[in-house]
Formats: sequence, structure tokens, C-alpha cells
Amino acid sequence: MVMDEMDWEDLLACVEKPSRYLGTEINARHKGKGAELHFALAFPDTYEVGMSHLGIQILYELLNSIPAVAAERCFAPWPDMEERLRKSHLPLVSLETHRPLFAFDLVGFSLQYELSYTNVLNMLELGGIPLLRGDRKSTDPLIIAGGPCTFNPAPLEDFIDAFVIGEGEEVSLEIAAAVLAVKRRGGSRTDALEALAALQGVYVPFLHQGGERIRKRIIGDLNRWCLPTRPVVPLTKTIHDRITLEIARGCTRGCRVCQAGMVWRPVRERGQEQVEAMAEGLLCATGYDEISLLSLSSGDYSRIEPLLSALMERYYEKRVALGLPSLRVETLTRSLIENIRRVRKTSFTLAPEAGTQRLRNLINKGNTAMELLATTEQVFAAGWKSVKLYFMLGLPGEVHDDLEGIAELAYQVLQTARQRGQVTVSLSTFVPKSHTPFQWQRQISREETVEKQAFFRTRIRHRNINVKWHDSRMSLLEGIFARGDAGAGRLLAAAFRLGCRFDGWTDLLRFDLWEQAMAQVNFPANSFREARPADRELPWDMIDCGVGRDFLLMEAGKALTGEATPDCRTGLCQNCGVCDHETIKVITAPIPIAPGAVEKAAETPVAVPPLSMGDAVLLRIKFRKHREARFLSHGELAEALIRAVKRSGLAFCYSQGYHPHPKLSFAFATSVGMESREEYADLQVAADDRDHLQLQKEINALLPPGLEILEIKQMHHPSAGLTTQVIGFDYAIALPSGNNADLSVLKDRISSFLQSQTVIIVRETKEKRKARDIRPYVTSLLLDEEKRELLLTVRISNAGTVRPQEILTEVLGMTTDAARKARVVKTKTHWVPNDK
Repeated sequence: MVMDEMDWEDLLACVEKPSRYLGTEINARHKGKGAELHFALAFPDTYEVGMSHLGIQILYELLNSIPAVAAERCFAPWPDMEERLRKSHLPLVSLETHRPLFAFDLVGFSLQYELSYTNVLNMLELGGIPLLRGDRKSTDPLIIAGGPCTFNPAPLEDFIDAFVIGEGEEVSLEIAAAVLAVKRRGGSRTDALEALAALQGVYVPFLHQGGERIRKRIIGDLNRWCLPTRPVVPLTKTIHDRITLEIARGCTRGCRVCQAGMVWRPVRERGQEQVEAMAEGLLCATGYDEISLLSLSSGDYSRIEPLLSALMERYYEKRVALGLPSLRVETLTRSLIENIRRVRKTSFTLAPEAGTQRLRNLINKGNTAMELLATTEQVFAAGWKSVKLYFMLGLPGEVHDDLEGIAELAYQVLQTARQRGQVTVSLSTFVPKSHTPFQWQRQISREETVEKQAFFRTRIRHRNINVKWHDSRMSLLEGIFARGDAGAGRLLAAAFRLGCRFDGWTDLLRFDLWEQAMAQVNFPANSFREARPADRELPWDMIDCGVGRDFLLMEAGKALTGEATPDCRTGLCQNCGVCDHETIKVITAPIPIAPGAVEKAAETPVAVPPLSMGDAVLLRIKFRKHREARFLSHGELAEALIRAVKRSGLAFCYSQGYHPHPKLSFAFATSVGMESREEYADLQVAADDRDHLQLQKEINALLPPGLEILEIKQMHHPSAGLTTQVIGFDYAIALPSGNNADLSVLKDRISSFLQSQTVIIVRETKEKRKARDIRPYVTSLLLDEEKRELLLTVRISNAGTVRPQEILTEVLGMTTDAARKARVVKTKTHWVPNDK
């Protein structure tokens, strides 16, 4: 059961960013036919956010490695797509085969953020699945949820059939096997839930009602799970548009505010040799130009300096940048800075968390202002112009001096820049999360948050210090669902019914509707903020994250005196309860037997040297853009082409500076939704011995469906840029089916247009409205009545041109929607005589 392709293409033609919904990316799997078990991996946020998440890439590859299982992806539709689906009475479908969510056997949600919960309900409803688990019938899919938010499953218990607690690699395979076995023997939905409840780390609210404690799942050795190997490469630009390579999992620094540092213990590092091998494989499989080395604290990886040196030595000439997205102040050494900056200066975000040493000690942060200032001085000295500092407001024990301390640190950091530095101070509101030593603490009110934020408006007034803060309304909602019980679920359902969606997006948050929902269900929002006695039962007590209650209480007691708890990697075991010291234990990366890394920092060149002109050649490619690829924007098309060229082994020449770009230029941008039979681009690359036909074949094999190189030729005497050589285009525009009277009206409109000397239209942009005469740009406009096709020829000048969509709407009187759905094909490019 799949959506009709005509309906789907009409939808794509009318939404803001159709590439979010295509599913034709490189490395995407299309296993719909022949699979016995259909598993939807659902992410309750936009494609750009979801495809930046490593977990969905891992599970997608892992589940599709099972011959009988087809795993497909589905993301929260943006409001424009939701509106179209509802108006057309069409269901939410998967990317790969356009299968409706209700037609899957399992739908697994990844819960990364509490403010995505209304999107979960929206995706269920749009997918044709009853919201309440008690209302689901035998034919409905099983709804599963995993991710960090499941460490407090209570607010979603009425909507989710089963929660996966902990790390998902092993248990996802067990879930697929268990449900497949039930399906093969013709078992019921209840049979499937019972099979899931028997798995360690799976919480089934319908069955686990006897006070059972559900122990989290944990991967003992990351070296056994080197995934993904062939990640899906998004066609559109995502939040983290790069390779994400996990070098370690878990953290034992023991920050008392950090849920991730508690629930993902212990630390398990991948071996350096494995990381290097994964990096090579991922670069070959994706064509990316940046590797992000992921960990809760990347600088704590025991082999971080030799690893960075080894990677940089190997990939420096290919202009592959390295990034460390999570760095503690005290782990950022000069060697790390030098290696990071060699190709491209990726951003630096440092997290002091608190403004005074007293408060940093209280939360067991374990770094000092002196370390921060020494680090930022090195960063600015190495060429960075800006640094971002992350702090929390409303920490337990916070007083006014701590706010003053944040401001003082911001000014001191700016002074380390010496000249023209920029400091961004990012302020979030502390939310006491489950399974942390501060889970019993209160969360400050919205009014308190706004008052503290107002302090910084007047206290920090410097053009080179930018202060940003998290929306106090979002912090309140986050606290409600992070610490809530089933009552929070009733509030969630009410807010969803009123129209709440994408509550983590400032421009889409409808807090007025949340307030209305609170009034409807008589929800006591303030009670969820208050401190809780240590002897009170908590909504998440049925979940065992491994860290014992006694350890959390001991840490809460130490916070009162500011007593530090050392990292167990460098000191004695703190008896937190996670490790059994046999299968579950701290694992650090061994020193390689034959290290590929250079143990000292590599020399840092002042600039990236270009290929010599003797080594460089200019290749002109002719290609077409059709079928699914017509929905790609110009930028998305360019990125797909760049990655395919890189993966083919052809080496680009690059621009100079610290942000080098491949030397690639196009004749003109083709708009989203338009097909083209001949597009042109120039590539400046290193000389290559391969025959052009062979090279064309190899690159085409690496392009997404609908993009195809038709010809490659070397330009021995390149003239001016492509844009100066093109003088016009031919278009063929297929008209929608209709009666002959429609054609008669069009003929009259065309005749009137061609007889006119001037035709003024108004173009609107975000900045202004501008009147333009489009008549001089139309060379020919004909109607082929038999084919129901318009034939349009336009010319281009320095002043611009006319767009086919403008002919359809302004000349022929079509609605914007009808014009978007019309099939526009660029059939020919006209060149300056004797040029091409």
C-alpha cells in the first residue's frame, strides 16, 4: 500500500522544501518489496534535524541488514506539508516507498527532546494510527519509543506501546526478531507486546504494572558495533551536514546537572585504529568534507591528539576538516587547536556552565576561570574571531554574585581576544532532569528566568559581546515533560488538539495554546517545578539507568558543601552502580601496535596551497535534471555533484583562505520543480588519466536518481564564465488536462501578450517589491494544442530574464498552485555564437 505517485508529486510541487520528502539520497535503502517485517523509523522533528542524528543512521543500517526487514524513515512534516496532507485527506508516509505509517508493523520514535512530543501525536494522527494505545486494534502497528527522553516514560505512557530504555543496537535486532517470529506464527498484537516485554530494557506499560524495575540496555564494547558504514547522505543541508564519527560513549566526569553523563555511563572508547578505518570508509561512502568526532566530551578521548594528527596528515590535502563538537575547557590543548584549524576553522563552543568557582564546584564541573581564559586566549591567537560560552541560569544554590560572575567572565574572555574578537554568551535555564543528583531540586519559575535574563540586558552592553537566552516558556514546558507523570500526558493531548506543533521552534511555539490547554485540564504547572522530598516516589522510579539512588543522594549531599567527586577513569571507582567490572566497565582506547598517528602536533601552514596551474584542468560537464531530482534546489544539486565527484576520486582545485571551496561554477540556477535536459557546469580539477567516458560513468553511479552527466569535455582555451556565454533557454510546459475551451482562453491570452509592447509584473521578495517589464525577454511563446504543451523561448540579458512560472501566472492567469504543479522542462540552452 503506497501513495499514488501523481498525488505525491503534486504535494512536493507545492511545499516549501520538497527535498525533505524525496527519499532518493545516496545510500538510502529501498527494500519494500519482499520484506516480511516493515519497520518505520520515525523522528518527530524536521528532516534537517532528524538526519543529523547519528542514532537513526545506525538503526537504519542495522535493521536493513536483516534480509526479512525493511526499515524506512519518516520525519515530522513542516506545517505547509501537514496542511496539504490534511486538505487532500492523504496519510503521512515513509520516504523510501511512500508507505503510510498505518501500514507498517512497527513504528519506532526517537525521543531526543521533550518539546517534540506534540509532533509524535501529530505523526501518529497523520499516519492513520489511533493516538491512545488502548484504542489500537490488532491491525495497527506497534508504537515503540527510544532515546534519552524514555528515562522518564510517564508522560507518554498512554500513547506508546513499548519503550526501549538505553542503547539500541542489540535490542533493536531483538525487537525485530521477536515481532517477526510472532507475525510468522500468526500471533496477536498482545502476543507481540508480551514478546517485547520479555526483552531486557523494554518497558511495556500495558504489561509492566507490578512495580518491575526496567534495567537499561548497554553496549559493553563499542568496537563490536562500527556503525554506520554507509550512512544516508541527505540531499538538503542538515543541521550537522558532515560525517558524525562516534569515538566514545558515556562520561564519568560527574557533572551533577548532566543527565547524559549519568544515564550513558560508563565510558567506552573506540580504538584509534578502528576510528581511523571508520573515517576512511565514511569519507569514501559519502563525499563529505568534514568529520565530527563525537563524544559527550571529545577532548577526554585518551588518544585524541595522536588521532587528530593521524587524520589530518591523511586528509589535509583533500581539504577534509575536523571538528570536536563537545569540548571541556581544560581538555583543549594547543595541539588540538592547531590540528582543527589546518583546513577550516570549525566553531568553538565552551561550557563553563556557571559564573563563579563556588557554583562550578557545587555542580562538580571541575574547571576554573583561569583554564577558560587560557583556552580562549589560545583560540583567538590561532585565528578564530569568535567563541561561544554556554551557561545555565537557575542552578541550585545560585545567588546574584553568580550572575555577576557570568558577566565578568564574558568581559575577561573578550579581553583575551586582544583585537576584534566576538563573544557569544548563551544562557539556558536549568531543568532538573531525572536520574541526576539534582532530580529532587526545584526549577525556577518563568518570572525568575525573565528577571535573570533582564539583568544581562543592562549588565552586558558591549558590541562585541552577544547575549542569547533560551525562551523561558520552552524551559517551563521542558521541565513539565522531563519531570512529569501521566497528567503531563493529558496536557500534551489537549495542547495537540488545540494545534501545538514544533514547540522547540521559537517561531512556531504557541504558548497561548499551551496556557489554554493547562486551563482545560486544570493542570498544576507550578507544582511540577517545585522541589521534591527524597522519600517521595518519582514518576520514573520504574526505570533503572544503572546509577543507584544512594549514589545520587550522596552526590546531592556533596553539592551542599561543594565537595568534588573525581572522575573514576583517573581515580578510584565511585561505586555509582553501573559497572559489573566484567562485561560492563570503563574501556579506554589501547595504544596501537603500529600507530598510524604522529605523536606530536603537525606543523600548521599559514594557508592551503593551491594545485599548480600545470596540474589543473577545466572540465565542462553537460548534465540533466529530471524525475525526482527536479525537486532539488540549485544548492542541493551542486552539493550532490560535488560529493559524487569527490567519491569518484577526481580531486577538486580549491579556493584560498581558511574556508576553501571547490572550484565549481554553473551556467544558471534551475528553479525547484523544473526539469532540464541540458545543464552545464565547469569544474577545475587535478589532471586525471581516466577516459572521460569512464569518468562520466563512475560519477553517474554516485549521483542521486534523476541527475545524470551526459558529456564531459576538457576546455583547453576557456573563455569567460559560463553565465556570460548563455543568452537564452527553450522550455516545454505541459498543461493540465482540461477541455478545449481552456485552450481557447490560453490562445487569446498568448496572442494578447505577444501583441503587447510592455507587460509589467511585480516581483516580491522579503525586502521589497519591484515592477518589471517581462515582455522584452520573451522571444517566442507557442501553444501546441495536440500535445497540450506551451513552447517558450526566453532571452537573458544583464538586466535579467523572465521565469516560466511568471508566464503561467501573470500571462496565462493560472493560480500559483496550478503553476507549481505544471511540468516545466528546460529543453535547450542558447549560447553566444561560436561559444560553448
